[in-house]
Amino acid sequence: MLTYLLLALLAVTIAAYFAGFTKARSFATAPGCSPQHSLSGYHGAFVAAWAGIPSFLLVLLWLLFQGPVIDSLLVSSLPPDRVEGLDIGQLNLLVSEIKSVAKGNVFSEPDAVVLAGAERYNSWSTIAIWAMVASVLSLSVAALFIARSKLAPRFRARNQVEWITSVLMIVCSLIAILTTIGIVASLLYETLRFFSMVSPFQFFFGLNWEPQIAMREDQVTSGGAFGAIPVYVGTMLIAFIAMLVATPIGLFSAVYLTEYASSGMRAVVKPLLEILAGIPTVVYGFFAVLTVAPAMREFGEFLGFAIAPNSALAAGAVMGIMLIPFISSLSDDALAAVPQSLRDGSYGLGATKGETISKVLLPAALPGIMGGILLAVSRAIGETMIVVMAAGIIAALTLNPFEPVTTVTVQIVTLLIGDTEFDNPKTLAAFALGLVLFLVTLCLNVIALSIVRKYREQYD
Repeated sequence: MLTYLLLALLAVTIAAYFAGFTKARSFATAPGCSPQHSLSGYHGAFVAAWAGIPSFLLVLLWLLFQGPVIDSLLVSSLPPDRVEGLDIGQLNLLVSEIKSVAKGNVFSEPDAVVLAGAERYNSWSTIAIWAMVASVLSLSVAALFIARSKLAPRFRARNQVEWITSVLMIVCSLIAILTTIGIVASLLYETLRFFSMVSPFQFFFGLNWEPQIAMREDQVTSGGAFGAIPVYVGTMLIAFIAMLVATPIGLFSAVYLTEYASSGMRAVVKPLLEILAGIPTVVYGFFAVLTVAPAMREFGEFLGFAIAPNSALAAGAVMGIMLIPFISSLSDDALAAVPQSLRDGSYGLGATKGETISKVLLPAALPGIMGGILLAVSRAIGETMIVVMAAGIIAALTLNPFEPVTTVTVQIVTLLIGDTEFDNPKTLAAFALGLVLFLVTLCLNVIALSIVRKYREQYD
């Protein structure tokens, strides 16, 4: 029903545009009419905006409050003897059972109270949906006629449309800012809860990561170990291997495309490199597990030393391949932005092409290159799927690239898998790891932007 409502709202909005457009066109053909202040398209956009935007906001608000209101009515309609003595969790479980029965998901014979509640829930949901449809469409049509009645030859439709556009952009900016603040606040709040249960010193400087919780009171592993140093070391190790692969290949690819490749070769190679950025990370993970890791293990056996099936080297190498487009594309843009006059001046002084690249082009393009590298590092630190498939989930404190390690993102996924409640250190540890990861990537992005801003040179 919601899909049909949105389609109907879209149809009314389009009709509103043409209603305003045709009325504005009639002004131009009317005898003795004064010149229009705005083009006919602005008149149509004004009517369409008032017919569509308020109605769409009403849909969002209705959907936001419909569920809690119906749940509240449902709880208040239950017999007092059935809800008496129930805590919040048990009451929510009862409401969930009623909703499940209302949807037809019956796994056992429900009692009479649940069946009656399911009938009421379906009835109220149907009433709410049809009331939303009637309210939204009525508001949209009423706004259409009211906005159309305001049109006149000297009506400042363009100013109104520009004001509406400005308000929409401000609202979108506020949503982005508030979303960021909400993410940081939730991470910070849950992290403080975690540190109320686990010492920050143990978390930041401990050498053993075994985030276990007790399933029963006499369980041996009830204490758990939350030393995150092995997780950080594994993250840095895989990111370092990835950058060892991505940085030279990406940089040399950019130099080749900018200085050596013909226009036809550049038109073919550059899109092929950028395709790597569009490949899903799970595909890279399959590639690492099925191709790269077995090949490395066989190569290690040939040389006489052991390489684990899920090694940091395999994960880092494949991640490096994924990061090549980040570095090559940004480096290519930075090198291409260096003016031709610097190249000509270097050649005029007798420098070779290699000397021109190393002594002139790379220093001039260094801010863009360093920005691309630091952004790629941020991407490497935040990668999850490749590491989960190719490096494993064991937090081992080692710098040996042939051994399995884990990363921060993998541990976050592992800690939050399944039905979890945020009332124990094991699940709350994911938020502490997430906050640290957020701060690290934020610092890297700030450093990258500051380098680009500080050392950028403007060439005439």
